[in-house]
Amino acid sequence: MGQKIIIDPITRLEGHGKIAIFLNNKGNVDRAYFQVPELRGFEKFAEGRPAEDMPQITSRICGVCPTAHHIASTKALDDLYKVDPPPTAKKIRELIYSTFMVEDHALHFFFLGGPDFVLGPNAPKAVRNILGVLQKVGLETGKKVIAMRRELRELITEMGGKVIHPVLGLPGGVSKKMTEEVQQRFVKVGKDAVEFALFSLKLFEDVVLSDSSYVDIITSDAYTHRTYYMGLVDENNHVNFYDGQIRVVDPEGNEYAKFKPQEYLNMVAEHVEPWTYVKFPFLKNIGWKGFADGKDSGIYSVAPLARLNAADGMATPKAQEYYLKYFETLGGKPVHFTLANHWARLIELLYAAERIVELAGDPEITGDTIRILPDKTPREGIGVVEAPRGTLFHHYQTDERGVITKANLVVATQNNAARIAMSVDKAAKSLIKEGHYDDGILNQIEMAFRAYDPCHACATHAFPGEMPLVIEIFNQNGRKVTQINR
Repeated sequence: MGQKIIIDPITRLEGHGKIAIFLNNKGNVDRAYFQVPELRGFEKFAEGRPAEDMPQITSRICGVCPTAHHIASTKALDDLYKVDPPPTAKKIRELIYSTFMVEDHALHFFFLGGPDFVLGPNAPKAVRNILGVLQKVGLETGKKVIAMRRELRELITEMGGKVIHPVLGLPGGVSKKMTEEVQQRFVKVGKDAVEFALFSLKLFEDVVLSDSSYVDIITSDAYTHRTYYMGLVDENNHVNFYDGQIRVVDPEGNEYAKFKPQEYLNMVAEHVEPWTYVKFPFLKNIGWKGFADGKDSGIYSVAPLARLNAADGMATPKAQEYYLKYFETLGGKPVHFTLANHWARLIELLYAAERIVELAGDPEITGDTIRILPDKTPREGIGVVEAPRGTLFHHYQTDERGVITKANLVVATQNNAARIAMSVDKAAKSLIKEGHYDDGILNQIEMAFRAYDPCHACATHAFPGEMPLVIEIFNQNGRKVTQINR
């Protein structure tokens, strides 16, 4: 019987999780498991609630990406009531959403994933954090990051009502008209965000791409998987975060499928494993073939790497320039290097910033018609957006009064779950040899999941069976008197 290594808790992500690594008698990795021990029952306790409550309920799933759930839920209500919001409302929604994407992508690069590159994967854990990043890149850079995020969050608050739990979205539109004064603030902050995105990309080039040791890590087999890729695209097959069709390409980059969000159940099914509460979506027509990559496996990926692979380009000019450079540098499409997510994320940050400028400069965004009242009897609605972490589905079924009878949430991290599990397992097998490991190696194993920017508060919902429960009862002297197990 070999050794067992536990990384608990895993760090620099949203939610909880642990990694269990089992070594054989020679000290090599037999299997590494990425386990999510938390269960959140949003799909169940949504039942019996009015559908109009869902944009507020689901935004409470996660404090990092509430805007993604809020907008996906609002779009599901549009579909539920068969109402098409007016152009002004759609543009306001996408503007707020683009602002959120800039803020969230900046958060991940500088606070969560970036320390592994700015400071190095083997840096002491005490400095492998945002404070270490600021010490390395300088206080002025730190001020720039903090100021940018503050401005973006203030604008989300201005139009969204709240930055953590927005109240903007309504079926058929939005709750608040945009004034010219707020419009001009968005234009200014959008231009600042473009400069911030270019600064962040330059920092990535100077710190990461110019260091051959980092490039070797990114392109190493330890962090490579050939899977299918999924992302939302516009009519030109360019990346779009708010609307469009869902496109899937195969491991060779060829289009496998392109479908409307309402058709997702024809394309995606879910697999479960007994050792984790997260479910594993896969492409239904290919089937579940276990944790294996390749064209014959139904496993797919979402998130920035996948979105760029699934699209034919970016819809804004500066982001398109970096899109072309990205694929040219990394050997062409599709890119299979998991750690390339970090570079892709910054290209998306630039796209979202450019989109803020475009939308805020559109005269129609200050229009007076911001909502069309629903008049159809509700039954079923599906809404999709591209969350920072990938494609996010909200699916509601109701009675004729609009009361939820069934809810299904397929979130970005859940879509990535199978590839994340494979990434952690492969990194562990590649890095731990003959029982040798240290803190730096364990951190490099964690880097395999950090690249996806996972959110496990979002990823675990209803699961077959019951959650294990142990209740210990102590008396006033601190002595345990009984224990109840489920």
